[in-house]
Amino acid sequence: MRTMQSHIAGKFRGWVQAVVAVALVSVIAACGGGGGGDSSSSSNNSSTTLNGGSLPASPTQQPIAATAANTVPITVGPGVNGVINIPTVSVTVCPPGTTSNCQTINNIQVDTGSFGLRLVSSVLNSSLLNGGLPISTLTSGAQLAECATFADGYTWGTVRTATVQIGGETTATGIPIQIIGDKASSTVPSPGCGSGSAENTVSDLGANGILGIGTAPNDCGATCANAGTAANYSNYFSCPGGTSCTRTAVPLAQQVANPVANFTADNNGVIVQMPPVSNTGAASATGTLVFGITPAGTQSNNALAAAQTFTTDAFGNMNNSVFNGTTVQAFFDSGSNAYFFADSSLAQCGSNFAGFYCPSAAQTRSITLGGLSSTRASVSIGILSASTLFSNSSNYAFNDLAGQIGGSSSFDLGLPFFYGRHVYYGIDQTLSGGQTPYVGF
Repeated sequence: MRTMQSHIAGKFRGWVQAVVAVALVSVIAACGGGGGGDSSSSSNNSSTTLNGGSLPASPTQQPIAATAANTVPITVGPGVNGVINIPTVSVTVCPPGTTSNCQTINNIQVDTGSFGLRLVSSVLNSSLLNGGLPISTLTSGAQLAECATFADGYTWGTVRTATVQIGGETTATGIPIQIIGDKASSTVPSPGCGSGSAENTVSDLGANGILGIGTAPNDCGATCANAGTAANYSNYFSCPGGTSCTRTAVPLAQQVANPVANFTADNNGVIVQMPPVSNTGAASATGTLVFGITPAGTQSNNALAAAQTFTTDAFGNMNNSVFNGTTVQAFFDSGSNAYFFADSSLAQCGSNFAGFYCPSAAQTRSITLGGLSSTRASVSIGILSASTLFSNSSNYAFNDLAGQIGGSSSFDLGLPFFYGRHVYYGIDQTLSGGQTPYVGF
């Protein structure tokens, strides 16, 4: 998840996570799965001419109604801090193993580019913060904390255990989550906890928390579980007495967990469904998050109906994609508020919209997506000048906003890609002999 920041006061303040979700994890190749030969996407919607240039046809799929137990509404709007293109849902947390003394928290960002639930401590009631959600401990008795590193900063806080409810779905037991900002800044390990500024408040995040529901069942995997790699790369820390925190290995069962993978049902994946929006933006957008994907799902509303599916690595990356003749790592990331990629032919904005593209005319770019299987699909995206889009200060939903990414090896298909589409994420179940991770649309 990667949300660009602009220097316009308030509205475009964002937070920037590493383009490979929780960048501390290693890339783990997954084998098998996926579809057959080459294919390409299409739409019946006509292309649009703007500012002397043209945009590709926009997809037109509509979300289903969020009325079933395995659904929850997604809202894009001003949110808690006026950040554009931030999709949010409501999440309920309870003390582990119970469904009482619970708290429902709104404005939690839906992030398919990360894994696990993270809540800002200030939004929790005192009952949950002061004992209701117990702090995880290691065999030594030390507190367990996590430093999740982002491209422009980090979040720091304890790992705790909670039962998580979203819509009508509930985790079977308490699962590890991160509470952001519940430890004093003096406890942040240095070196070892990322560079940049701390992003431990609602204002910093632009949301009350992050719901990471990508393809991985937890946020680090073998890198943090293996003592050899954890010594240098783990994002987990042992804090005896709550202080003097040092990097540590953590077994999978204690790592911050993808809640969906731990639901009692509908736990093999998610479908993110967003409505189409105007090429010049919309004040808001309401979509649907669907849990479970048939055939492994148990509902009639979650069939796998993707025109293209791609077997990915463990973290949802399509590593055999091609843009401008260069092989790139592409990924569908609802937690990014724009398309992010490197293209020197696109004019960048001035300081008011730093990091975004501001071409003088509408632009179209194409990328060929490729995962671990032989499936290939060409996708065209539209780009309008950020200054044109942001000229209407009432709009918060944009389908053609794009920005610069560091380097030329990644292509982030952020929230603009999701408008008018159903995007599928099959969770990695290979450790239990199940499905390999995949994405589709």
